[in-house]
Amino acid sequence: MAHRINEIVLDCADPQSLAAFYLALVDGRPRQSRPDWATIWADPIIIGFQQVPEPKTMKNRCHLDFDCEDLEQAASRAERLGAARLRFVDDPPGAFIVMADPEGNEFCFVAGYPDEPER
Repeated sequence: MAHRINEIVLDCADPQSLAAFYLALVDGRPRQSRPDWATIWADPIIIGFQQVPEPKTMKNRCHLDFDCEDLEQAASRAERLGAARLRFVDDPPGAFIVMADPEGNEFCFVAGYPDEPER
């Protein structure tokens, strides 16, 4: 039996603040909120934010990639929302910019890659 992904959850110190950042970043819709948990609808997925007591100490084991047409425009907008730009990577046939959200979780803006995975 195949399973579908229900939601993607990010561990964080402040679920409401991080949810607000991603809500603005993806132009999503709020879904749930309580002191230790928040979710947003980022069509077509749900992103959850779960409060954890320990701070982030190393590189993420998993991160989000966001498609965009203009890497510079996307990165500049994210910076205005509170993200930090970490590095640009030229990776033909595309490229990506690695960013960090306000709690330091890495995510990427990607452009120039085919929509379909190679088989």
